[in-house]
Amino acid sequence: MRLILASASPARLKVLRDAGLHPEAVVSGVDEDAITADTGPALVKALARAKAEAVAGTLLDPELIVVGCDSVFECAGQLFGKPLTLQRARERCHQVSGQSGLLHTGHHLIVRQRGTETAGNEVATTKVRFGTFSNDEIEAYLATGEPLQVAGGFTIDGYGGAFVEALEGDHSNVIGISLPLLRRMLNGLGVAYHSLW
Repeated sequence: MRLILASASPARLKVLRDAGLHPEAVVSGVDEDAITADTGPALVKALARAKAEAVAGTLLDPELIVVGCDSVFECAGQLFGKPLTLQRARERCHQVSGQSGLLHTGHHLIVRQRGTETAGNEVATTKVRFGTFSNDEIEAYLATGEPLQVAGGFTIDGYGGAFVEALEGDHSNVIGISLPLLRRMLNGLGVAYHSLW
C-alpha cells in the first residue's frame, strides 16, 4: 500500500524511515495562515486534516495511506509555530528558558482500501521542560539557523536537544510525528502498522 506523508518536514520523514516505513513526501501547498482555531490541539488537528485532504485529493491510487501532521508549541498560554525570523526565534528562546510547555502534533490519516475511504484525526501532546539558557547559548543556537523553521523554535533531534531537560510523553511527537499514535490510528482504520515495514 502506498504511504504518503503530506509534509515538507525532513524530520518527520526521517522518523518514519528510521522506524522501517517507506513514505513518499508530497507537499500539500496548504496556506497555514488561513486556518485558525481557539486552542493548540484544535489548530493542529485542523491543519493536519487540511494537509492530508489536499494531498489525497490529487492522488487517484485505490490503495493509499495519506498522513498529514502539524505541530505547535504552547508555553504560558501562548502558541508558538515556526519563528521564521531571527528576532522572533530569539524572543522565543528567552520565553521558554527555564520553563515547561506542551508540544501538540495533529495527525490526520486517510486510508483507501477495498473500495472505501476512511479517516481519523487525533492529537498527541508531549510536555517539554527546558533548562535555563544563557545569552551566549541563545546566540550560538540562533547562529546555527536551526530554530527558524521548527515549531516553537527548538528541536530535540539536533542542536536544541541540549536545552531539553525532560519530556513527559512520546519523544517522536516532539520531532513532529508520534509513532505510537500513528500505530494506534492505523490499526483503528484497519491497517496493521507492522504490515508497512
